[in-house]
Amino acid sequence: MRSLISALLLVCAAAASANPDLWRGEWPRTDFTMTSVQDWSQIRSGGPPRDGIPALSDPRFVGVSVNTGLAAVEPVISVELPGARPRAYPIRYLIWHEIVNDRIGNQPVAITYCPLCNSALVFDRRTAHGVLGFGVTGKLRHSDMVMYDRETESWWQQATGEAIVGRLTGTRLRALPAWMESWAQFRQRNPDGLVMAEPDYSRDYGRNPYRGYDTSRQPFLYDGAPPPHGLHPLERVVRVGDRAWPLTRLRREGQVAEAGVTISWRSGQASALDAGRIAKGRDVGSIRVTDAAGQDVVHDVMFAFAFHAFWPDGIWMTGR
Repeated sequence: MRSLISALLLVCAAAASANPDLWRGEWPRTDFTMTSVQDWSQIRSGGPPRDGIPALSDPRFVGVSVNTGLAAVEPVISVELPGARPRAYPIRYLIWHEIVNDRIGNQPVAITYCPLCNSALVFDRRTAHGVLGFGVTGKLRHSDMVMYDRETESWWQQATGEAIVGRLTGTRLRALPAWMESWAQFRQRNPDGLVMAEPDYSRDYGRNPYRGYDTSRQPFLYDGAPPPHGLHPLERVVRVGDRAWPLTRLRREGQVAEAGVTISWRSGQASALDAGRIAKGRDVGSIRVTDAAGQDVVHDVMFAFAFHAFWPDGIWMTGR
């Protein structure tokens, strides 16, 4: 009985915290009357307040030959845009900041990483409403980071790149081809590349504040349906559009050519969400996704529960 009462109290507390009227003091410029969210209880506080996780803007870069202290197996988000020097954004920084507002050549971009969903996506910051700059709300929906733009203070879902609350509701950001790989893999392929320099914040960069998360039983602050096909909620899947390939299958087969894409797996990248030090994480490997012409394809390597939450009618490419 006591556990039942506790559960009911938690439900009531969650419902109360989901009332947008309670957020207006912190978000006076956000138009909560405009939203695509049908159930406000889906949006929860992740703990930190607005900008409690500080997004970065205009970071410094150094050449890959500079000693940055990065271990060979540490994960980076690689961005290789035409006409620009390739850039690597180390997860050891993004795990603490989650968003980097940058400009590559003439293209304004947002490099995003949600540790709770393992979702790493790069967006074009140009929209019909102008160039936007992004910060972290401190809110979660289906355990995924809710971003906000500083121009209208509309709220955006990181996993989908769509505005879900505020004046820009329904607007979608254009995702750009990018991928996670090891620092050694990026450096070997791009001897003239650039890597983001350590930010000027007091953080223990290289430490994983989510130790053991990707082998835990349940996602943080997620009470939605589990993924189908017996997949563990925290198993990594490669999402391309509305399709998801389990990483266990890709690791076993090495390469899969289906649905117009070729997905290749290669060992050598440490999980950022495993050991206390990122460099000590177990090997989860790196993924590249290309089309029939060999061009890189927009994709995400996210947890199975998150794919199921945001693409409930998605197609599971289990190979069975």
